[in-house]
Amino acid sequence: MVNTFCYSGTVKDSRKKQSKSTKTRTGEISLSARGVGYIADPENDADIEIQPESRNSAQHGDTVEIVLEGKIRGRTQGRVVKVTHRARNTFVGTVEKGSNGLILKADSRKMSDSISLSLPHNAKVGDKVAVKISQWKTSSGNPTGEITRAIGKSGTHNAEMEAIVFEGGFEIDFSKQVEEEANGIKARQSEIMKEEEKTRRDMRGVTTFTIDPADAKDFDDAISLKTLSNGDTEIGVHIADVSFYVREGTELDKEALKRSLSVYLVDRTIPMLPEVLSNDLCSLNPHTDKLAYSAIFKINSSGKVYDRWFGRTIIHSDKRFSYEDAQEVLNKKSGDYSTELTTLNALAKNMQRERHKNGAIDFGDDEVKFVLDEDGKPIDVVRRIRTDSHKLVEEFMLLANREVATYFYNLHQKNKTRENSLPLIYRVHDIPDAERVANLAVFVRALGFELPADTENLSAKDINALLERVQGDAREQLIKTAALRTMAKAIYTTKNTVGHFGLSFKYYAHFTSPIRRYPDLVVHRMLDLCQKKLKFDSGLWRKLEDIAIRASEQEKKAVDAERASIKYKQVEYMSDHIGEEFQGTITGVTEWGVYVAEDNSKSEGMIKVRDLPDDYYNLDQKNYALVGERTKRMFTLGDTVHMKVAGASLEQRTIDYVLVE
Repeated sequence: MVNTFCYSGTVKDSRKKQSKSTKTRTGEISLSARGVGYIADPENDADIEIQPESRNSAQHGDTVEIVLEGKIRGRTQGRVVKVTHRARNTFVGTVEKGSNGLILKADSRKMSDSISLSLPHNAKVGDKVAVKISQWKTSSGNPTGEITRAIGKSGTHNAEMEAIVFEGGFEIDFSKQVEEEANGIKARQSEIMKEEEKTRRDMRGVTTFTIDPADAKDFDDAISLKTLSNGDTEIGVHIADVSFYVREGTELDKEALKRSLSVYLVDRTIPMLPEVLSNDLCSLNPHTDKLAYSAIFKINSSGKVYDRWFGRTIIHSDKRFSYEDAQEVLNKKSGDYSTELTTLNALAKNMQRERHKNGAIDFGDDEVKFVLDEDGKPIDVVRRIRTDSHKLVEEFMLLANREVATYFYNLHQKNKTRENSLPLIYRVHDIPDAERVANLAVFVRALGFELPADTENLSAKDINALLERVQGDAREQLIKTAALRTMAKAIYTTKNTVGHFGLSFKYYAHFTSPIRRYPDLVVHRMLDLCQKKLKFDSGLWRKLEDIAIRASEQEKKAVDAERASIKYKQVEYMSDHIGEEFQGTITGVTEWGVYVAEDNSKSEGMIKVRDLPDDYYNLDQKNYALVGERTKRMFTLGDTVHMKVAGASLEQRTIDYVLVE
């Protein structure tokens, strides 16, 4: 993980000391890609701006003390006089030659200073390494750091992917102690299964299967189906019983909490648990008896749940489907477990319609997957298509997550005080910020659509109405993306005050993926504690909230890491297509050019304003367009353009396009 660190933090300043009447502020600085800093101003809506030369070595995320220094173009300016807390002390980057020895040029574009490498070290120019800062005193010189990890040669696939992992603060390998603990459980598995089958609900005689990506190695959910005597259906959602194997306070548990989740890059998974657990003991592999924590529902033909049961089971998966295999059976209406899949699909469609009627938002997806050769080089791009088999699994996982949260809330938190109720980690999605909604309304209006809502009282149904209006339009995906970015970020918390806006659920928790998410593991433990009516520690609320906060923070880092790996492969892919022509969509408009995403690979690059033809172009902010002074030609958000790849920089993670007339 990325360690926060705090030296004395004082930054020497050559200017005269400020008088006591000088206005000061303290806050966390955020840096733009151009090195300009911003700090929230509690007295004004607009942030305080700090120019690069006034940052005094402050980096992104640092806590700083500043003095105010007038205005530039109406924006209040500030100058850093002290860094009181450094946000991080480890950086990943490439070794380069400096004026006084070797330096590290950090991969992060928000780390503007080079880091001098202290001796001794065996690093060579071009090596990718991780460095820990040992000295960072003034703005007059670079910080100094020690190499803590040699990663590989810069530009090679494995080194770049591992660099993204370490830059995000994640560890790849497990300690010897953690591995030994996992292997010890494996050695006792036969004995464990004999003991557990005596006390668990036996579901081995019920038709059960998993549906997962074709390249999946761990299977943390399975679905069972049984037709009842009255014609209704019993559906079992069976989840890997990780909480049975990973006991609280063990080294396995401490490591899982530290990681909080599995990290997914374009070519690999950095698991939360050692493979002996994630891919073997816990995984619901086919044709093997497995321990599960199950949610079992009785459902009528319209998809209504009228009975539910939660508890520990033993299951036996009859079939491992890939999404493609399951979809083929649904399409042909024949094949293995055709009747069961068809029944599940019909129920899932009913549940989906009901959720949509209640306001659940479905943004769909527009993801791409890179096909890599044996050296990790991207050679093709495949669009991920969301089929009925994907939606089927999604609906039953949503059902289990919702029902567990609702059951727990009604039993242990409704009409109870904090002191005499059990906490749970909920998955909460707040209503969108009013200012963001207002910006979305302006944005879609510029494209010829209206957001049918009062920005202060936006509902999920209003977002759905907008998405229905743009369906089939060439700018549909652009508007979907803008609407998605308007949404609040879903978080983990013990405070279920707003429910889940996007799903239109009053109560929602993550129950279905404990192999790869620590909050799900905690939900299993709390459900077990709740059913056994055991005594609980009064500090449990605070403990779970701390876990929730950490999981939310780790999730953000994992998303950033995944995006960074995709971006790297997009740039690498386009670097092999210099001079070739593509079609793309304008996704951003600025005074210095337009951003364009190539339609197939979604590789985003820029057409610089200086490369636009035969005119001088000005930014029309109101209409999200660049407009030619003489020709009045417009390049507008959502426009389709024909462009050529002019350049691609893996170092800068940028692509340059030029317009093809």
